[in-house]
Amino acid sequence: MKKSLGAKTIAYPTPVFIVCSYDREGNPNAMNVAWGGICCSNPPCVTVSLRKATYSYNCIIERKAYTINIPSEKYAKQADYFGVVSGKDVNKFSGAGLTPVKGEFVDAPYINEFPVILECKLIHTYEIGLHTQFVGEIIDVKVEESAFNIEASLISRRLSP
Repeated sequence: MKKSLGAKTIAYPTPVFIVCSYDREGNPNAMNVAWGGICCSNPPCVTVSLRKATYSYNCIIERKAYTINIPSEKYAKQADYFGVVSGKDVNKFSGAGLTPVKGEFVDAPYINEFPVILECKLIHTYEIGLHTQFVGEIIDVKVEESAFNIEASLISRRLSP
């Protein structure tokens, strides 16, 4: 028997998204985003929802770009850190001990140590109550080669008798 919980924001599990952008002065910034996911296949797009009060909000609006960085388990502590402090107050990359890399295709940095990167060009914004939904066209996906080996290993184990 199922129990009704009412209208809730429950859609688990979801990967941790660390959204990176440059601020007005060109400093790299990163934030942990709770609301996000793939939203279109053609063109390939991903969405994240941010409150206007976040430091990243204006960074993305001004630069019209962001990256989504998906950490490996090894970087769980750093991913959490990006959601605890504000880029207004600290350089999050220095605090986390991670390396910002200039995006190859968009005006936003990505995190060198994270295995999966989506470079996104902002194409739409939608005001939805407390949050603004940013829709980014995925211009490029970068994946650490070792991640392919892990996936291939998992697939071969599933297919083995």
